[in-house]
Amino acid sequence: MIALSNRITQLSESETLAMARKSRELKAQGFDVINLSLGEPDFFTPDYVKTAAKKAIDENFSFYTPVNGYLELRQAICKKLKRDNKLEFSPEQIVVSTGAKQALINTLLCLVNPGEEVIIAAPYWVSYRDMVKLAEGEAVYITAGIENDFKITPAQLEAAITPKTKVFMFSSPCNPTGSVYTREELKALADVFEKHPHVYILSDEIYEHINFSGSHESIAQFESVRERVIIINGVSKGFAMTGWRVGYLAAHLDIAKACTKLQGQFTSGTNSIAQRATIAAVDADPANTFEMLEKFRERRDLVLDLMKDIPGFITNKPEGAFYVFPNVKSYFGKSDGQTRVGNAAELCMYLLNKAQVALVPGDAFGDPECIRFSYATSNDLLIEAVSRLKKALAELE
Repeated sequence: MIALSNRITQLSESETLAMARKSRELKAQGFDVINLSLGEPDFFTPDYVKTAAKKAIDENFSFYTPVNGYLELRQAICKKLKRDNKLEFSPEQIVVSTGAKQALINTLLCLVNPGEEVIIAAPYWVSYRDMVKLAEGEAVYITAGIENDFKITPAQLEAAITPKTKVFMFSSPCNPTGSVYTREELKALADVFEKHPHVYILSDEIYEHINFSGSHESIAQFESVRERVIIINGVSKGFAMTGWRVGYLAAHLDIAKACTKLQGQFTSGTNSIAQRATIAAVDADPANTFEMLEKFRERRDLVLDLMKDIPGFITNKPEGAFYVFPNVKSYFGKSDGQTRVGNAAELCMYLLNKAQVALVPGDAFGDPECIRFSYATSNDLLIEAVSRLKKALAELE
């Protein structure tokens, strides 16, 4: 028996990656699986970004990079934050990491001491929970249901904050719900934080460019809390650059220096070619993302319209990202005569085996009554997937 550390044995496998693995296994066996479990745009990286990467190769950007990223990239990110978000940062306040996921865990490891509380707005992205475990913090959940568009209230936030609270973390636009906090809603939350200066705010804004409600709003815009906000962003979603693995954070200088120090002992600087490509992405006119945005809007509307014909699916209207997060509790306790569905995880396995459609149970995101449906694929596949779901669910009584 190999004696692994408690740290790794207590860690859960990412449910989204686990479902993707199961769908690949079925595909390898010859099944026609439609995989809607991963949050990955099906678009190709823009040509101007690929051109920048090729140029970087030809110009021999093949050496170690600064731990916190090339200065030119950090300057470009500062320009982007001012241009798109009206936020002023210096390059020293930016840390470039191997994906936004690393920026998140860097921040938690630099801020959270063992036993300190991290408030997580639920539903939440699957990795938040285990990142807090790795930081040896205590996760505290504030749950918002579909009736509130999956968005927490100031009263809920106020009630959750204690002297042990160190960090609050959330995403807007949200994975898995697609919900987007308005400026007014963020201001109301900021007013609560203003009364609790010991709480830091980890704002995951990776879906900034996939926002159907208009301009993106960041909680960092409010002066009273700005110094305590850590913005997390990257290029994977808005620029279809998932495999390039480039994310970044923008934060108070002390936090940025701490994250650079930590990253220097883990991965050091992010891939050189990917960084040069990212300069082209963040320098580009945001209008370059509009075509993909409109395609996602079209797919969202298509999926919501198709789901109207599935009895028992309760949906909100997501205003961002590329997910629908329907409440499916009406199917719990039902059976097709061979398989009984007791919860969301069992429903997802039933649909994978019966309909060959891979989805992710809501338990992974903090809501056991829901499932996550990614519409980051073609219209034809979405139509076929919902048709299969409808047929398989009709057999449950």
